[in-house]
Amino acid sequence: MTRLAKIIIAIASFLAPFTVASAQGLFNTPGVGYEFNTFAGKVLKHSPKFHLPIPDLSYGFDLNIIEKTSGNKSWHQRRRFPTVGVGICYTNYGIDSVYGKCLGLYANLTIPIISLKNFQWTLRIGDGVGYVTHFYDRHPISDTINNAIGSHFNDYATFNTDLRYTVNEHWDVQAGLNFSHISDGSYHQPNLGVNLYGAHLGLRYFPVTSKPKLEIQKQTPLKNRFLFEARAGLAFTQSEAAMGPSYPVYLGSAYVSRRWRSKNKVFVGADYSYHSGVYAFMTNNLLHPGDEYSYSYNTGVFVGNEYLFGRAGIMLQVGYYLHQTGLKLDPYYEKLGGNFYLIQREHGVVKELFISALLKTHRTIAELAEFGIGFGI
Repeated sequence: MTRLAKIIIAIASFLAPFTVASAQGLFNTPGVGYEFNTFAGKVLKHSPKFHLPIPDLSYGFDLNIIEKTSGNKSWHQRRRFPTVGVGICYTNYGIDSVYGKCLGLYANLTIPIISLKNFQWTLRIGDGVGYVTHFYDRHPISDTINNAIGSHFNDYATFNTDLRYTVNEHWDVQAGLNFSHISDGSYHQPNLGVNLYGAHLGLRYFPVTSKPKLEIQKQTPLKNRFLFEARAGLAFTQSEAAMGPSYPVYLGSAYVSRRWRSKNKVFVGADYSYHSGVYAFMTNNLLHPGDEYSYSYNTGVFVGNEYLFGRAGIMLQVGYYLHQTGLKLDPYYEKLGGNFYLIQREHGVVKELFISALLKTHRTIAELAEFGIGFGI
């Protein structure tokens, strides 16, 4: 029995008592159901350093427990009653001796783009943890061909778009395109990550009904207020040498945000990050003696938008470096992730207090995973 099979059995055994006890009540709720998708696609060679052989075909399946929001919270109506879910995804990349297989567990959100009587076009985004059975290792030596994944546990992100037809109040059929990404944010090297694109077919089933009664409320628009916001973060990256030491990265951001349409925040600001691993590299190699610090930090300016869903926010940010470390990267960078608001109010000195988890990338290659805390006044 493979290690992945053992993990699946262990998870199923742990969850089984809770599932049996709660399934009857859960699936007797209007708007609650589950969907199953099967997908096939190709691994994307996204970097000249990506030396892995490209499988002829990658495939897998996705099982998702879903609930359609009904309007008992104000953001449900502002976001046109999206669907929330928790999914589990199995991916066979096609060359087991190189890529292994991936089991992903992730939270997700399905947002309607166009809704007609029986047809709907939606966007689904999700993020969670992915367990990969095979990663770079020096023993046996054949494992060193995998320069994309450096550890068992990775961030698992998925993006899907669906065209869906409602057969009746219990069944939907759907087809669409999907994209997934796994990487460990350079916590372990190598870390090019694996990107997979493809198409899928699926079904949705709602035991009671797919059309819960909606609570339509008259809403007062929120003020398009300005806030000054700051965030402090921490990340860990490994030296470029595989299985080398890990070093902390200290990050700070300051920016001004403006809320708009009661459900978004646009923002502009500046980033700073100090890379102790680069400082160690400069010191160990006698580069720029006495001035190592100047070659060990980044500064940049950025713009972005945060999509608000109650206490949660999904953030997209694009930045441009004003100063780079001695180990230069692309001049542009991106951050994608989320904020969870511990404090969220309209009045008072501190109007927002949040924790954040962000993945910093340079186009399709992840640099680091940042975890932090911030506030807005």
